[in-house]
Amino acid sequence: MAASSIFMATPITLLKKTPTFSVKCMSQTPQSGEPEISKPATTPTPPKINIPPPPPPAPKVSTKFSDVLAFSGPAPERINGRLAMIGFVSAMAVELSSGQDVFTQIGNGGVAVFVGTSVVLTLASLVPLFKGVSVQSKSSGLMTSDAELWNGRVAMLGLVALAFTEYVKGSALV
Repeated sequence: MAASSIFMATPITLLKKTPTFSVKCMSQTPQSGEPEISKPATTPTPPKINIPPPPPPAPKVSTKFSDVLAFSGPAPERINGRLAMIGFVSAMAVELSSGQDVFTQIGNGGVAVFVGTSVVLTLASLVPLFKGVSVQSKSSGLMTSDAELWNGRVAMLGLVALAFTEYVKGSALV
């Protein structure tokens, strides 16, 4: 609803010979039947809000077999690290429970368990990579993709050190 302005001039007489005038401005809403006086349209300027630009899209992950399984690709070190983590924990658990060293465990049917575990873990690791899921996409907090790589590297070294120590010692470590 537009408001109209009525200007009323009221003379103020002073003792001087030159009269001065003051202007009073009042606004009132038009009554029914009175014409509405339109004011020039002014749109208020919206406040400027600094919105950060959206993050750049993640680079497209290659799903080619040769890229995923390349020497510097995402799969080989992760799969070997995961197998080493499982192998180290399993070897230590069996050694603590039965007293068998790593070489005895391998000779007593450990090869079949290793092959089965390797196939299942490799397939489980490759399926998301072939679907285009990045290795870094789900990592946050303590469980990052870098932490997994380092844990896998330490497990690989631990498994080799365990086998070497038992070979030199000639018996189980524990």
